Amino acid sequence: MLEAAFECFVGTLKWRSPGLSFNDETDSGPKYKTNVYTVGDLGGAAGVMHSDQATGMAYLEVVNQYLAVPGVTVHEYGHAMHYHQKAWVNQSRTGAWWETLANWVADTYKTSDICAPARKNHNQETSPTDIELKKVLGDSHQVIVDGSVDTGNYYQAWPFLAYLTYNPDDFAGLGQDTIRQLQLQYKKDSNETPLHTLARVSQNATVGDIVGRYWARMAYVDIGHPTAQQVFFQQRADIPFASMEAAGTGSYKPKADRQPRYMGANIMPLDVTGTSLEVKVSADAEFVATVAIYREGGESSYVTLTDGAGTVPVQAGDDVSVVVANAPAKPILYDGFDLSAEVSKGLDYTISITGATVKGLSS
Repeated sequence: MLEAAFECFVGTLKWRSPGLSFNDETDSGPKYKTNVYTVGDLGGAAGVMHSDQATGMAYLEVVNQYLAVPGVTVHEYGHAMHYHQKAWVNQSRTGAWWETLANWVADTYKTSDICAPARKNHNQETSPTDIELKKVLGDSHQVIVDGSVDTGNYYQAWPFLAYLTYNPDDFAGLGQDTIRQLQLQYKKDSNETPLHTLARVSQNATVGDIVGRYWARMAYVDIGHPTAQQVFFQQRADIPFASMEAAGTGSYKPKADRQPRYMGANIMPLDVTGTSLEVKVSADAEFVATVAIYREGGESSYVTLTDGAGTVPVQAGDDVSVVVANAPAKPILYDGFDLSAEVSKGLDYTISITGATVKGLSS
């Protein structure tokens, strides 16, 4: 299993080898194997990654019963490989993103075509995704990577990294190499956030553009992932989308505690009543509004509303949602484990819709 993960991330994706010491400034070696220790108990954790500063090597401890579970062992190995990229270490504003990235590593290893040759070479099966849509979509209003105790999303937020990797919108500069580039292009010891690095990795789209389109596609989990959309349609009826309340005839506003925070969003499934939608969003800050149209067996479409307004034709059988993301063009410095008032402030907006009504309004 770990040999397959190594082959995929170091061989296929060209990450810096975890066999190289963190302290090796020339990457000339020698190379060492990563030590993995099985233990009886870790005080509630299934596994943990450690690092030895003297040797510059990461090592893992995994509880015996989880050793063959890729969602645990490859997750921890993801931490080890991440540590050996040397970029996000001792940077508090990347801290919460470590769990997001490790879960992306585990899911990519288990499910992706990227890692399929490596899995085959080491006799490893494809595994089901562990995507947690009730959290990702049900709490889509949260800060995009939120490390708050008990309420945060930082373990579940990895679909954003999958979206950057699969790049279904063909943003220039994004794709299979994006997560490695977020390491290589991180400004050394800058304590910037990964979104600041993303602003440089992306060649033409702003971070707000990218996040806005990510959330639009998450309305139907249409992010290029091989199985996540199938899980969405299996679980859809149980996902709590209800974020909105009426604000007059044909107008809506988010409930105060569901206003989208920094790089979060409200996803509004609609009951379509006409042949076109007329939508207008008025807000007190930057946002990206998108009409998402899913067509079973056909090509879905995503229409970004210029200045928050537009008219979009719809057809019989279309499954339609409107998505409003609190997605400023320029990223904000923040620590996911200590959210500032700036990133915790919800987007206060109203939306008027003609030709459809919002499903599941709160009373």
